[in-house]
Amino acid sequence: MSRSQRTTAAVVMAAAALLLAACTPGSASNPGAAANPGTSDAATPSEDAGSAAPVTIQYATFSANAGNEENLQAMIDAFEAAHPNITIDAQIFPYGDYFTTLQTAIAGGTVADTFELNYESFAQYASAGALTPITDLPEGVYQDSLLQGFQRDGEQLGLPLSYSDIVLIYNPDLFAAAGIEPPTADWTWQDETAAATAITDKANGVFGDMQPIGYNEFYKALVQAGGQFLSDDGTTTAFNSPEGVAAAHWLLDKYGTTMATEQDGLGTPDFDKNLFQAGKLAMWHTGIWMFGPLADTSFAWDVVPEPAGPGGEGSGMFANGVFVSKTTAHPQEAQEWLQFLTSSDETVQIRLDAAWELPPVADDSKMATYLEATPPANRQAVLDSVANGVLPPKVVRGQEISDAFNEALTAARDGSKTVEQALADAQTTIDELLAD
Repeated sequence: MSRSQRTTAAVVMAAAALLLAACTPGSASNPGAAANPGTSDAATPSEDAGSAAPVTIQYATFSANAGNEENLQAMIDAFEAAHPNITIDAQIFPYGDYFTTLQTAIAGGTVADTFELNYESFAQYASAGALTPITDLPEGVYQDSLLQGFQRDGEQLGLPLSYSDIVLIYNPDLFAAAGIEPPTADWTWQDETAAATAITDKANGVFGDMQPIGYNEFYKALVQAGGQFLSDDGTTTAFNSPEGVAAAHWLLDKYGTTMATEQDGLGTPDFDKNLFQAGKLAMWHTGIWMFGPLADTSFAWDVVPEPAGPGGEGSGMFANGVFVSKTTAHPQEAQEWLQFLTSSDETVQIRLDAAWELPPVADDSKMATYLEATPPANRQAVLDSVANGVLPPKVVRGQEISDAFNEALTAARDGSKTVEQALADAQTTIDELLAD
């Protein structure tokens, strides 16, 4: 999932409200509620486990749309071959229509047994009590940071389906020209700043660094600085702190010094990619989804994990997850399908062959074909980054919170507010959103 894929707050909140109604025992929109009253017992394997009785499991998804339909079908074929009594009914929707369609299905009592959500939407559906907990998972199958991302109040409410993460892409030729050793996995913010400063040559349009200034970068930088976005109980913000100030400065101080500005063209389509490919950008904080578009670059670029801040390491991640509906009549078979979809050898290889994001598995040996592909040569950095992965804060009104924070950072970037005032104003606005 690219960062542009964000569910609008209005749609998700409406869906969450409908989920609450749909999941209420005995509601008219939930004809299966009498059989599945919404208790934790729904996650317990059914008494007829192992029965050969035919079962159909519906699966609603958006990430297979527009190019991966055949890959999903290959995954389904592999599952059905191993589970001859279970049929998977895939329902594939465009991302732009998905949540509205899900809302309609919930209202009509026809929500699928299993469905996909992006991480940013997870909190809304978890808060609505719409998800059946996943139980009895074998240990060591999934990357811990991804598995923990779909936990709430001590329960595993979903499984990671796929992920992308952020790395530091660099141009070794610019480092060599400046007489500087290229980045390594143990670099810090100070190392990056020093190299970016030495390489930047504005007169010739060469910049040392590129990192977006916004919410998605801030909460990660905040972890690197040793802070946290929310209080421990998640009810208020915690970013208006010395660590928050340091994280904001880490992003903002590059603008116009070692990083291009809007006047230079920043923000126009493909500006960062074109600048990098032209050999005029030394370091670029961006996602692994850029590996394909950069494949024909004329020089041998490479990657390392993002440098550590004063509080340690932290790599930005984006993830999709899969979930069992609270209203399913077949929780055991639904979980069997989702475990196979997310971690089986067959589905892992199909995903890797298709370059369809990355599978969330912990066993690096299953990633052999990915690690052997080039460019970049150091793909191990992608997997190393996951161990220190930072997912977005688990908040119900994510889009509104993101918008409010981006507005504050933009004001600080443009000089209409100090960093301290921008964070204080963002704190006031976001605390109100959290309390509402």
